Amino acid sequence: MGILSLFKLDGEKAIVTGAGRGLGREIAIGLAEAGADVAVVDRLAKEGEETAAEIEKLGRKAIAIEGDVTKEEDVKKAVHTVMAKFGKIDILVCNAGIVSWIPAEEMEFEKWKEVMDVNLNGVFLYNKWVGRKMIKQKKGSIINVSSISAFLANYPQKQCHYNSSKAGVVQLTKCLAFEWAPYNVRVNTVCPGYMNTPLLKKADKKYLDQWASFAAQKRIADPSELKGIFVFLASQASSYFTGSVIVADGGYSLW
Repeated sequence: MGILSLFKLDGEKAIVTGAGRGLGREIAIGLAEAGADVAVVDRLAKEGEETAAEIEKLGRKAIAIEGDVTKEEDVKKAVHTVMAKFGKIDILVCNAGIVSWIPAEEMEFEKWKEVMDVNLNGVFLYNKWVGRKMIKQKKGSIINVSSISAFLANYPQKQCHYNSSKAGVVQLTKCLAFEWAPYNVRVNTVCPGYMNTPLLKKADKKYLDQWASFAAQKRIADPSELKGIFVFLASQASSYFTGSVIVADGGYSLW
């Protein structure tokens, strides 16, 4: 088998959450470019449908599913829909996430719970319900999206709820990798740095310049630059990777 063939995803079926825009959209398209059919999950139906349409232009099958990752019934319904239409799930990417800037002493508990619900509980729910299918088929690759915020206290923004949720994703990934290794289900996490997503573009330019200056590469990434690592982790090229925490931050966390 040639080395490039290890990266192919022909015949594989994937779910990507938060795939309507930003990094999630690029991940979904990247998996399709490598040969996978993709279920696009997003709470914004129109954006999810747009990503699905782009995937279909590549000659792959796509399903757009409107759903809330924090609602277990939505998660179960989405998994059922994908199984009914694709027959299996080989790849899961949990990308959906939210963030806000609030000093801890001023943060309402509801805001803490909101961020935890999407960023950590939503990842657990999708891992749980898709993991059950992968355990039965004795095959699967799960990729959870964390952040460099899992191990850095970002500056100057105050976002202890976001940072804590992303740290939880890293530990959840390690625990599930250990539990599910006997079933040939691999679980890894990617920790991106700052990227030019629609969410980040709302920030003041002075912050964008500051964050770029902190990175060794002196720039902020385009989300498309991370497609390759997700294809790698989804494919047989990473068959000996599980419980891994892969940082992609242009050298931001080197200091």
